[in-house]
This record gives sequence, structure tokens and C-alpha cells, in this order.
Amino acid sequence: MDRAVTLNVLSPYKAFCQSVAAHPARDLVRLPAVAKAPWAPEGYAISYTEAAQQIDALRAAYVAAGYGRGSRVAFMLENRPEFLLHWLALNAIGASIVPLNGEMRPEELAHQMQVSGAELVVSVEEFTGLLSSALPAQVPVSLLNAALPAARQPRAPGEGLPEDEAALLFTSGSTGKPKACILSNLYFSVIADWYRGLPGIAGVTGGPVAMTPLPFYHMNALACTAGGIMAVGGTIVPLDRFHPKRWWRTVAESGATLVHGLGVIPAILLQLPPSADDRAHKAHAIFSPGVDAAHKTAFEARFGLPILEGWAMTETGGAAVTDTGGLTGPLAPRCIGRPRGAVLWRIVDEAGQDAPVGELILKAPGEDPRRGFFSGYLGDPAATEAAWEGGWFRTGDIVRVDDTGLFYFVDRKKSIVRRSGENISALEVEAALMDDPSVRSAAVTPVPDPLRGEEVFAFVVPAEAVPGSSFAADLLQRLTQRLSYHKLPGYLALVDELPLGSTQKVLRGQVKTDAAAAVQSGQALDLRVLKGGLRVARGRGAT
Repeated sequence: MDRAVTLNVLSPYKAFCQSVAAHPARDLVRLPAVAKAPWAPEGYAISYTEAAQQIDALRAAYVAAGYGRGSRVAFMLENRPEFLLHWLALNAIGASIVPLNGEMRPEELAHQMQVSGAELVVSVEEFTGLLSSALPAQVPVSLLNAALPAARQPRAPGEGLPEDEAALLFTSGSTGKPKACILSNLYFSVIADWYRGLPGIAGVTGGPVAMTPLPFYHMNALACTAGGIMAVGGTIVPLDRFHPKRWWRTVAESGATLVHGLGVIPAILLQLPPSADDRAHKAHAIFSPGVDAAHKTAFEARFGLPILEGWAMTETGGAAVTDTGGLTGPLAPRCIGRPRGAVLWRIVDEAGQDAPVGELILKAPGEDPRRGFFSGYLGDPAATEAAWEGGWFRTGDIVRVDDTGLFYFVDRKKSIVRRSGENISALEVEAALMDDPSVRSAAVTPVPDPLRGEEVFAFVVPAEAVPGSSFAADLLQRLTQRLSYHKLPGYLALVDELPLGSTQKVLRGQVKTDAAAAVQSGQALDLRVLKGGLRVARGRGAT
């Protein structure tokens, strides 16, 4: 029977309510003191019953202020527990949320607010400076525990239908500035259905506990960890960020049964000296896509924790996802597992013909090929239809599949840098570079990085024939006013010209090859330490 047809669709709020009834005394969210989150240095624990009471009060406050079905509220709350409480209160009345990254620059934030059309921002005091510099004049900011301002367009509360928008997440694509992905209640329900089958979630006595250092403004933490775990009555352990030195004690003291990470996390943990904390945990696995093959072997041997690989996109969600759950024995490098659930797939060449290695394209079975995927790019129907060219979703990722049905990631077709789990548009970084008066032209590409998977590499043609000795440092400093830390170039090479084709377009393949050679030969300027120093100066640790 078709899983897509038989799935019981529940909004995040309705799934939460079922878990309240089934497991009222369990913790919905908790954080041990050892995690030392800046907003909860002593730790905290909120049970399902306690959360339900707080959510009911918030729900009533939003309704009284005129928010309802169709409202859209932005959050700048990091991974605080209040994020989850406000989200569920809004989801209960049919409203949507727009999670925001507090490390954005004003220009980036202004873009996301303009595209989203959010009518309110719920935030904390530390972000008021950033918000005041970028918000439209008519958009108010409501600090936690303050009275909510009246909605500009009063709306009645709704039940939250499967197709209703539950969240709007921004994702960097290949066409410049981030696009806003509309994620429905159905989308979250499909992801939860996949998530409940992962090691450390399925069949865990006493309820699963999922720990994540990833931010709620990403699909991984919001839809998988938060949405998935509350649907099975488990506990969310949301860290403020990844802290290597207290990682294993936090895993142990939180009681985590499944840990979330990225390729960079196992690489960093392997650099720590051996400790008694290395195996003082009861986790079943760490879901950490993009781990180097050598790191994977060493990590599993030392920490006794299997690494789960996988693949998905914000656009595909749980409707099209692969993982290595249930597979035993060594796997070949870059294996991303098998597709889970009911999804149709093809691997095609540039002409759209089936090929052994090529772009992965996907669709749902049945009459609606888009069921369970994102609902589209807000305000950009042309981009939405281009992504669904020919009735299949074009992933932009090059893969291959072996005789046993295992998938392997090969490369990206799109101009994307995948750094520490963040998708960075090369074109967005290029635009920021070329807006700088010291730059005549620029080309950006990914280069391999042993810790972060990939790093941002920029070829720059200076406006002046002989730039000064501080050119790179000065340029990087100016870029910090326009780009988030993770988007800043880690490498830079000054060149007289870029490789161009007969139509005067940049030869992307040549740029990528030349960048890798420049790093390997030491001819590129390594800006990673300088880049990290700029982030520390802004009050954040560098990773």
C-alpha cells in the first residue's frame, strides 16, 4: 500500500498534543547544566504537561492580539526553549513562523524580512540592535515575556490543515540570494514519519532523547529533531552551539539516545585527547552527514558510536530522503544510503536521459508528484516551476547508485559551497565581492576542507593593477558588514583575469579545478585564521 496515501497527517501542534496525552510527565525539552547555554547556565527541563500549559497561555495571547491562520511571525530566539513554545502556540492557530539567524548582517536580514512579509519579530534583547538596523518601519519587535503588539491584519485562528504553511525557511540556492521555502504541516508530518524509524528513536525504552547543536533556523533541527521527536513523545536537547570540550559529558548527562551533528564534528572530536567521557554515553548513533571516510572509521572505533550518513534538502524534506540506518559493515566512501519511503527517482545526464552517474531527480508517487515536498519558493513561482521542470524535482546533486541500490554522492551541479552543513550560494558571495569598489570581478567556488567539508574560495581581479599589501585583510573586513561569518572567503587568490568561455561566461569547472590547485600549491592566501578572528571579535567562537 502507498505510504504517501496512508500517512496520518498531523500538524506539529496536533502531534505534540497526542504526546502530551500519552506521556504527560516526560520532558519535551531539557538541557543539563554541563551544556552551559548562555541563556540557561544552570540547565532546565520542561515536561510535556508544563509545556502544554505555557503553550495554551501563549496561544490565547496571540489570538487576543489578532494573530491567526495565515499570520507569519519571525523568530530571533536561537535554540532557546521559548522557540518551541511560541512555534507550537502559533501552529495551533494556523500561523507560520520565520526562524532567523542572529548572525546575519543587516542587508541579509532586510532581504529575508522583505521576502517573508513577516508582520512581527519575537526576539531577545541582544538582537535589538541588528533588528533596528534592518526591519521595515511597520514591523514591531516583541521581546520575550512582553505583551504582544496587535496584529496589523487581524485574522481568525484556524485548525491547521495539511496544506497550511507551518514554517518558512530560507535556503541558499544557485541563483544568488537565499530563497524562502514554504513548508506545510504535511511536510513536517512526512519528516516525522521518517524520523521515528532512525536508530536511537525507534523502540527506545523510556522514550528517545535527541541532542542537537544545529540551529532551529535549519530544517535538520526544526523539522527532524524538534518536529520528529515530539511526534513520538521524546525529548529534545537543543544546544546553543557545538562545544567540543564538553560535548561527551553533555551527551551522557542529557541521556541522549540519538545525537545530531555534521561532518566537521567527528573531525574535531577526534583531535581531543582520550578521556573517560569518550564512551560514558548511551547514544545509539550520531546522525552526521558528510563525514570523511577515515574519520568515520576512527570515530566509531574510539567512541563506540555508529555514524549515520544521509541525504536530503530543505525542498525535499522527508518525501525524498536517504540514510544508512540498518546497514552494517564498512561502507564505501560517500555512501548516503538508500531512499526511505515512497519516492520515485531517476539519475539523468544533461540531456535528461537515464545515466549511471548524473543529476538526481525525484518525485512522489501517485497523482501529486509534489506531495510531501516543500510547497514552493515564496514570491518566486518561476523558480518553483524551474525546480520542477518536467514534473520531477531537480536536486542539482550528482550521484550514482550501485547494484545493491546504495546511493553515493559525487558532486554538485549547482554553484553551492557546503561548509559545516551550511549551503552557501557562490553567486551571493560573488555579488558582495563585486559590489566592493576595490574589486573589478570575482568568481567563487568550493574547495575541500578536512574539517568543514568545503570552504569558500574566491578568485578576485582587483580594480587597481597593483593592490596594497593589506588588500585581502581590508576586503575581508568590509565583507563582514554584508555577509554572515560562514559565507566569508576562507581562501583568496588575486588574478589578472578569470577564465571565460566564448560567451564571456565564467568557466565554473575551470575555476573549481584552479582553486583546488592553488590551495594544494600554497599559492592562495589562507584567510581562515583571520576570518575566525573576525568572528571571535563579534562575540562568537570560530568553527
